[in-house]
Amino acid sequence: MRYICLIYNCADTDGTLTSEETDELVKAHFAFDEELRRDGIMIHADALEMPDKATVLRVRDNRLSVTDGPYVETKEHLAGFYVIEVPDMVKAREIAGRIPSARFGAVELRPVRMLTLPD
Repeated sequence: MRYICLIYNCADTDGTLTSEETDELVKAHFAFDEELRRDGIMIHADALEMPDKATVLRVRDNRLSVTDGPYVETKEHLAGFYVIEVPDMVKAREIAGRIPSARFGAVELRPVRMLTLPD
């Protein structure tokens, strides 16, 4: 079963790590990524730019609305994600709990719903 691990960083502390701490965190992520690849668990992973680089799109009454920059006030923002494939939620929790950024923020773990076209 596939799961998405959504990594949230605290807006109040994001960007406050020293360059050495940031380098250590990035190295930890690369090592974690390699372990998941080696074990055939990782489907995909990426970091995301800061919220001020975001664009939100909505279609209402067939009209496109575009909003640039942060669009909600929140203490945490989506900073990255992993898509993994493991047998069950128990294994998914074990993997998500080892994501290096969980030490500084939070990881939301959610099963991926695989949609199929109706006949």
